[in-house]
Amino acid sequence: MGDVLAGIHATWEFEPDSVLIRFTRGNRGTPKLFQALRERRIPLEALESVALSPGKRGTVVLHAVPRPGADPLMDAAAGQLKEGCDPYRLVLPEERETLAEYYADELRAALPATGEAPAAAGLVRAPAGPLQFKAYDGKATFDGEKVAFRWSWTGASSAKWKAGDQSFAVSQLAGVEWRSPEVFDGYLRLLPRPAPADAPASAQAQADQDPAAVVFGLGYGPVHESLPFAAAVLEAVRAASPAPVLTAPPAPPAPDGGPAAVAERIRHLGELHSAGLVTDEEFRAKKAELLAEL
Repeated sequence: MGDVLAGIHATWEFEPDSVLIRFTRGNRGTPKLFQALRERRIPLEALESVALSPGKRGTVVLHAVPRPGADPLMDAAAGQLKEGCDPYRLVLPEERETLAEYYADELRAALPATGEAPAAAGLVRAPAGPLQFKAYDGKATFDGEKVAFRWSWTGASSAKWKAGDQSFAVSQLAGVEWRSPEVFDGYLRLLPRPAPADAPASAQAQADQDPAAVVFGLGYGPVHESLPFAAAVLEAVRAASPAPVLTAPPAPPAPDGGPAAVAERIRHLGELHSAGLVTDEEFRAKKAELLAEL
């Protein structure tokens, strides 16, 4: 190959053994996650499938899917990214469909044979940063060897204050669980050792009570900060241990619960607004969104 295919938010450079994805920076509409990633090199052996399909408003989409275990970013995301934030989707004007089909065929020809062993960890490197972010109830930092949670006096639960600030060495961890901040109850949870591989997340404490987790909120732990952080931790855990590393399956949608559940969410939103953690504009927009669910 050795050619370039330029899309709307990224450019794919095709090399004999990999695809170098360079994400557009500074353009209006480019997802913040893409801008944070900057560029990623994807070995061809890390890919499971490639497809070309019609997009929206006169576009086509070249979509590659990484093999499980090949990319810590996508493993940490566990299927929760919106289509527009999937770094393996290249959106192109429909007049480039023929060219895109050519590259799709070339990539398919280079895919590992069906039934091969799971992808080796480390085929795709985790993003370089950020290695810290602010959550609703604390600040998370990672220095490559340990993860630290420092609790916020305005947001942390009494259970977390009682436990005190936390520090977890990579060698103490079995994996990570990331629930997107774009849902109401998003969080990042560290899974300490020992942890049975079949232990459901529901058996653990609620994230706002768990000293091994930080919770997100409006403006806290955004995807472009918390997901690369989770991926970096997951990569370090995999490198430190030959044992299987745990990541959570895609989180099921929160149960509707009817008007009572919506009212509880609005009450919690009001608390954030009263504490000055949510602006007037954010409060009105989110309240209107919740009321629309009734």
